[in-house]
Order: sequence, then C-alpha cells, then structure tokens
Amino acid sequence: MVLADVGRGDRLLCQVTSNPYSDPHAVVLTATDFQAGSLHVVSYARPGKLFTANQALIVAVVGRLTDEAFRRVANALIDLLRANLPL
Repeated sequence: MVLADVGRGDRLLCQVTSNPYSDPHAVVLTATDFQAGSLHVVSYARPGKLFTANQALIVAVVGRLTDEAFRRVANALIDLLRANLPL
C-alpha cells in the first residue's frame, strides 16, 4: 500500500497481507474500504512493516482505499510511533 510520495520517484509503502500474523497494529481491510478496485480476500495493513521502493517497481494498482480507511492505517502508524517515543 502506498502511503506517501517521498521524492525522486520513491514511495513509502506499507505491507498488506492476507494474514495478520498476530500483529496488534494490523488494520483490517475489507471490500467496503475501497473506493476503487479491491483485494480478493480480507486483508491487513501492517504499519510496522514499512519500506520504500521506486515508482518504476510498482507494476499495477489493484485498488484505492477510501479516505476513512487510509486514515485508519495512517493513525495506526502514528500510534505505533508515539508508543515508541523515548520518555
């Protein structure tokens, strides 16, 4: 899942998988969370699994989340970062 354009053709991505792997931060994505396209099964965005990739490596767009679903994933990432702030 593309979270942001980070410049120079690179994108910040979040892993999406059909298995939540007991990840307490996983955000459920169902068919109703898409404003266009969809995934074949209920899936999970895992905000603790981030990576970058160049736009040229992205070969297809399978869907677009609703604004609400995107906010849920972004907020889960923000919550994860806040929980790890040094005291």
